[in-house]
Amino acid sequence: MKFRSFIVFNILVFSGIIAHAQDAANTPENAGNTQDGSSSAASFTRGYTLGPGDQVAGRVLGEAEYDFVATVDENGMIEVPFVKKPVVAQCKTERELRSELTDVLKTYLRDPQLSFRISEKHSRPTVSVAGEIMKQMEITLTRKATLIEILSVAGGIKEEASGEIQVFRPKPPLCMAENDPDNWKSNSSDPTDLPSRTYSHANVQLGKEDSNPTIYPGDRIFVKKAPPVYVTGQVVAGQGVYLKENGLSLTDAIGMVGGPRPEANKNNIAIYRLKSGSNPASRDRELISANFKLIREGKQKDILLQPYDIVVADKAKKPIGLTIAEFALSAGKAAITAGANAIPYRVIY
Repeated sequence: MKFRSFIVFNILVFSGIIAHAQDAANTPENAGNTQDGSSSAASFTRGYTLGPGDQVAGRVLGEAEYDFVATVDENGMIEVPFVKKPVVAQCKTERELRSELTDVLKTYLRDPQLSFRISEKHSRPTVSVAGEIMKQMEITLTRKATLIEILSVAGGIKEEASGEIQVFRPKPPLCMAENDPDNWKSNSSDPTDLPSRTYSHANVQLGKEDSNPTIYPGDRIFVKKAPPVYVTGQVVAGQGVYLKENGLSLTDAIGMVGGPRPEANKNNIAIYRLKSGSNPASRDRELISANFKLIREGKQKDILLQPYDIVVADKAKKPIGLTIAEFALSAGKAAITAGANAIPYRVIY
């Protein structure tokens, strides 16, 4: 018997989160402070801020030679006709850059009427959701979103999920300040070790703020699989069950497979536990004995199971008197059968 799945969130999904799997973009290299010192979190409220790969288009009324289409380069700059120096576009909104370009054009034109827009958006990589999730997918963010919303968009976690959710942040979000709390750093000196945080699904469900972080473009979300515990022997329906984040006791595990059979030895339940550092497939295990009867009576402390434990309920040993009686009965039956086979018979017509 498997664990019952956690309750799937019934949160409304706003139109600002669009699921797709085709438009993944490269993560921008330049991740410094914004021009006004604001962080990436603040940029969500300011609106879409430009980054490398985005394309912009400008037209000046009556001055066709000043019309342009430009792509923000890897340094966050764009080239504008007749303007000697590249213009900084990165981390600016459409309105902010329009205002700045209008001021720049006033050097060359008396009263420039600039029509300006962002024509293509390519600077935001998708958020990927993988692991024990109902729908593995990539999601494009156009507004601020939290972990609980992303999990909801992906259909919630599977029954096999452990409850641990790991969020990787390969690169700092675009325009984020160096000292921003969401500008995660790796705890390792290994450059291939990506900055990450682990969150509890149970705490996310409870609405705890520190377990429901803001998710940024480029984040990688991975829902871990629960390790199994095996219950076999004289139980109603022996099989594997999932060991989730809130733990699992011996009593609960046996209860989940229907409980012990009448012939089970409840005084001695065997738990075969992997020794430290052993592979899950290893036979190198230690034996732990538990008195299930005393545990249920509250006279002995219940045992918390560990990943890959094997719980075995053997048959109870019969009292010696009952064993002798059964042996005598079976021997008598055998003698009667043997005797019957030795007696000749005939058919009377």
